[in-house]
Amino acid sequence: MKISVIALALSAQLAFALTIPKPNVEIETPTRTARTLFTIEFAPGETRDVTETEKWELMKAGTHFMDITNYGDLHEASQNIAIKAAIAFPTKLAAQPSVTPLLAKLDKSNIESNLETYAAFHNRYYRSSYGKQAADWLFSKVQEVITASGSSLASARQFSHSWSQSSVIATIPGQSNSTIVIGAHLDSINGANPSSGRAPGADDDGSGTMTILEAMRVLLTDPWTLSGQAPNTIEFHWYSAEEGGLLGSQAIFTDYKNKGRVVKAMLQQDMTGYVKSGTKESVGVITDYVDTGLTEFIKIVIDEYCDIPYVETKCGYACSDHASASKAGYPSSFVIEASMENISGSIHTDRDTISTVNFDHMIQHAKMTTGFGYELAWTTEL
Repeated sequence: MKISVIALALSAQLAFALTIPKPNVEIETPTRTARTLFTIEFAPGETRDVTETEKWELMKAGTHFMDITNYGDLHEASQNIAIKAAIAFPTKLAAQPSVTPLLAKLDKSNIESNLETYAAFHNRYYRSSYGKQAADWLFSKVQEVITASGSSLASARQFSHSWSQSSVIATIPGQSNSTIVIGAHLDSINGANPSSGRAPGADDDGSGTMTILEAMRVLLTDPWTLSGQAPNTIEFHWYSAEEGGLLGSQAIFTDYKNKGRVVKAMLQQDMTGYVKSGTKESVGVITDYVDTGLTEFIKIVIDEYCDIPYVETKCGYACSDHASASKAGYPSSFVIEASMENISGSIHTDRDTISTVNFDHMIQHAKMTTGFGYELAWTTEL
């Protein structure tokens, strides 16, 4: 890691008064059993009923899916969303004088320290005691960042689910309720032993989790954003149970759709920390099952604010939480650490440790995230 799991866990306990349990992890009893069928979706309208065991076997095989068992209303509605005028995203940037100084404040040591602690939890499986405690630790860290900023407007909350691990939502209010969402998923999984196997999840998705946390910290140093003067609100989401079939993000975006929440754009950061040896460093801009206009805008952001180029790549249906935003009718996008053929091969195993993570690469994702958030928060014509 290369700090012992025990030492890191004790450090987290002292700093945040959380007790990280011993390896005999407690798993909550699900309301459904392995014999119960779950409805999963492999592509728009392509569904199958599977047992929980079959569901995990599909995940282990690398098959992307959404578990829509409890979110039928969202998926039925998605089939009937009226064709609306697409949001016109900017074709050029306007906030360079404000964004460029912010990028210099991104701190690699913050990211590394936070990720060391986060990857020390035995796993972050959404129904395990570790998974709950990891989410609680993250919530405390988000609150700490907000408190340190001195903001009287920004806030954080836990979004509860039917399982024990909450999602986390942080809000930087703007002049309107129109919202820019930046997301990552907070859970992890061991594909060979989902419920109790060691799953440090340093890259998947500890890297995205800490990338957007650092971007939030830096955005909160901007006095105008801090004081709520931006035209649009910014939210940072850390989703529970992504590995279970995008469960946490489906719950949140179902709630937002039902409440009539206006989400102008959503960017997912899932895996931001790996650079394959012998390849040219780049970020991977996902081009399938995303909003085309928003994705074109992200390319402009990368060209302006990052020191490395992007490559276009495809990840298939429901490959991360942006798919839930799309289902709810919100423009979504996804940027990953590299082209799909060059992402980390250690994910979903006990080898997804901090030793595989390139923190300079994470800074590039943080630059993009900061630029994305600031530019759209201050865009008046979305």
